[in-house]
Amino acid sequence: MEVPPFSEEAQLFLDAVIQDFSIDDAKEVKQIEKITNHDVKAVEYYLKQKCSSNPEVAKVLEFFHFGCTSEDINNLSYALALKEAVNTVMFPVMDDVCTAICTLATENARVPLLSKTHGQPASPSTLGKEMANFAFRLYDIRKSFSEVKILGKFAGAVGNYNADVVAYPEIDWPKMTEEFVRSLDLQFNPYVTQIEPHDYISKLFNLFVQFNIVLTDFDRDMWAYISAGYFKQIPKAGEVGSSTMPHKINPINFENSEGNFSVSNGLLHTLSMKLPISRLQRDLTDSTVLRNLGVGLGHSLLAYKATMQGIQKLQVNKIRLDEDLDQTWEVLAEAIQTVMRRYGITKPYEKLKEFTRGQAVTKESIRGFIETLDLPEDVRSSLLELTPHSYIGEAEKLAKNIVNVVDLKSGFKIE
Repeated sequence: MEVPPFSEEAQLFLDAVIQDFSIDDAKEVKQIEKITNHDVKAVEYYLKQKCSSNPEVAKVLEFFHFGCTSEDINNLSYALALKEAVNTVMFPVMDDVCTAICTLATENARVPLLSKTHGQPASPSTLGKEMANFAFRLYDIRKSFSEVKILGKFAGAVGNYNADVVAYPEIDWPKMTEEFVRSLDLQFNPYVTQIEPHDYISKLFNLFVQFNIVLTDFDRDMWAYISAGYFKQIPKAGEVGSSTMPHKINPINFENSEGNFSVSNGLLHTLSMKLPISRLQRDLTDSTVLRNLGVGLGHSLLAYKATMQGIQKLQVNKIRLDEDLDQTWEVLAEAIQTVMRRYGITKPYEKLKEFTRGQAVTKESIRGFIETLDLPEDVRSSLLELTPHSYIGEAEKLAKNIVNVVDLKSGFKIE
């Protein structure tokens, strides 16, 4: 063979080229690129120069880029960088957010909350149950990440191993390159053009977009709960909420998170829409776009951390929660008319509508209404004991059970 196995000394030399790569080395590559106007070719020339001092490696310098197109190098580099980024940087913070929301759910499972549909008072829930809703949504999306396969190719200029087969027809090139790609802990894509078509990046980023949309919904709800006084924010020493209004403690973390999600999702959506499209066997439009992978993920990371900071400042204000419930006895109308249906009272919905819609309903008035109903005594007594605070259905159980539904202990990873 033209390239015999390297000695241990030569292998250590090549390893050192990687391990000792410095900013000065990167600048040297960029100087070469000014001449080549091609980044990968600049790296090839740099490596040839660097390795010419080793007699053993110097003999086979022309095999540095044998049978390759630049995308054989780039697609693997991006795949490795993206895989490491999501597994070691993104996922741990995303899991922290999910865990924090789960904790909010279980700790506040019994805290009654006046629901709002269309911004108007609705059947009560608990604060914990509303947090559990988000925890489940995020976890359900989070599971799907592990199904994404990070793919790589090494198939030459147009994906057919053309030059390789001419030079070494006796080699099974698809098999050999698959072994090489899998040796990098990447999945192998056997059907490509000059480029790996980036479909997996589109799938991955669409999941990030979906995850971010749910957290945007969470950020906005938390903002609304803080605005309603349901949460207080723990003040931080030295922090200022307004340059002119000394009293203010703004929900800036949730606002910063929402803003960064907007920027991130704009980029990630653009990337997922553009990258799978390449004219014929290749155009260059993906090259400049791929340079923004980290930008899109970076804004997501900023958003996750801002959401975490916001959660850590929260303090439940039970007094405000109770005040709103005490002032909305009309929310019991749903329960009362449903029981009336069971016991055959005619037009229950219409009667409750007339009694409550647009009317001032109090504890006394609604109990007076219940007293007029032709119901079994025990049923009437049960309705008389009902309050906006106790009318929460299975909310408490659902909130507490979220720890059995959302399992983050094992973590997730893209293999």
